[in-house]
Amino acid sequence: MAIKIKTLKEIQGIRKSAQLAGKCLKYLEQFAVPGNTTQFINDKALEFMKEHGAVSATLGYNGFKGAICTSPNDVICHGVPGPYVLKDGDILNIDVTTVLNGYYGDTCKMYEIGTVTDEAKELIDVTKECLRIGMKECYPGNRFGNIGYAISEFAHNKGYSVVYEFCGHGVGLKFHEEPEVAHIAPKNSGKRMRPGMIFTIEPMINQGKARAKVDQSDGWTARTIDGKLSAQFEHTILITETGFEALTDVYGDF
Repeated sequence: MAIKIKTLKEIQGIRKSAQLAGKCLKYLEQFAVPGNTTQFINDKALEFMKEHGAVSATLGYNGFKGAICTSPNDVICHGVPGPYVLKDGDILNIDVTTVLNGYYGDTCKMYEIGTVTDEAKELIDVTKECLRIGMKECYPGNRFGNIGYAISEFAHNKGYSVVYEFCGHGVGLKFHEEPEVAHIAPKNSGKRMRPGMIFTIEPMINQGKARAKVDQSDGWTARTIDGKLSAQFEHTILITETGFEALTDVYGDF
């Protein structure tokens, strides 16, 4: 399938939704503390979206029960909010996808719960750098495979593995669109980027093995197969005439 080139009107709508998703992540920082449940954070996110005229893309999506994804420690992605109580030393990924006036914005980040280990901090730092490195490959004419090539080269050199069973994706008019954006890929592979393309980059980096296993209890929560930590950062990216714009990077962290 062809990759959709967004119109100026569509880009403006997607940008507003993406910025709201970024603001939601910032708002949730105050609740990502020891003693709170992931369900409590979910409820705060849902309230925030409603107050700003948006809805959650994940709530009810193929039966998913959360307004956000909450993925602590060894959970790679798609963690379902629930009774899990955050404790000192946990790391937590929160993934938010807003739908505002029919347009989608998708982003996620890591939160340190209380005081975390140096090993956990290093994993988070490396994962954040992986996203930065992937974003640097975003410019007209470059191939999508170079995003995954650059990310995996850096992560592997740091001694980490890259999850290959999940990927980034086109977004904006739908939750998931073309193309798939792999985080580990051959150099100079894939289609070329063009101005007006919008997609996510969302590397998932593991301390141990790259494989994932999905909890049979909910059919969603994807964990590392060895119980070691995983981290993830994500932005919604627009290809411009000269490079890229990280639509969800509201606070200039990248």
